[in-house]
Amino acid sequence: MARAIPLFPLGSVVLPGQTLSLHVFEDRYRDLVDYLLTLPAPERRFGIVSIREGYEVGESGVQSIHRVGVEVAITDVTGYDDGRYDLTVDAIGRIRLDAGVTGESFMWGHVEDLDEPVGKDVMMAADRAHAVFDAYRTELNRFRLDATVDELPGDPVDLSYLLASSAVLTLPDRQELLEADDAAERLRYYHHLMLSEISAMRAVPSLPAVDVARTSWSPN
Repeated sequence: MARAIPLFPLGSVVLPGQTLSLHVFEDRYRDLVDYLLTLPAPERRFGIVSIREGYEVGESGVQSIHRVGVEVAITDVTGYDDGRYDLTVDAIGRIRLDAGVTGESFMWGHVEDLDEPVGKDVMMAADRAHAVFDAYRTELNRFRLDATVDELPGDPVDLSYLLASSAVLTLPDRQELLEADDAAERLRYYHHLMLSEISAMRAVPSLPAVDVARTSWSPN
């Protein structure tokens, strides 16, 4: 059943299990946080959807958004005298946007929670994803980088999201991983993407230092 939650369009794709820091300074998003802080702590949740066209800030703003995103829960908030906020949020699950509603300031959406099926031949897909992750990590080590993943989870759904969040990918690729019908499909697509990435890494003598995992990940 659809329910209404506030929406925070973002210029990146957030995956379930990730912990994200947000600096909130624009009026409409400050209004969103002001509203959420009137609610009991367990109810301080909103949806993050990636922007298809437009920008997070500025006069032109958001033109269109993707329909599949995540619901996040505020775990920490710091307010400043000028009205800005720093938030820490945990992505707790996928949502699908059925309809967007523009409020007085920030956007609301009618959303449905998405299930997390494992899919067909998921263990085979998980084994192949494990293997390509090890190969990817070997290539990163060659450039003195690391995927900053200590231990891979055994649950295939958690594994699919952790691997997806640990790789540097384009926004469309991350969105496709988020929208995958099940964990097996997500793991197979991750395997495909990493094979291409490894081939590219082996074709160049050096890579710039990058932060591979921009946000932390937790299955909780």
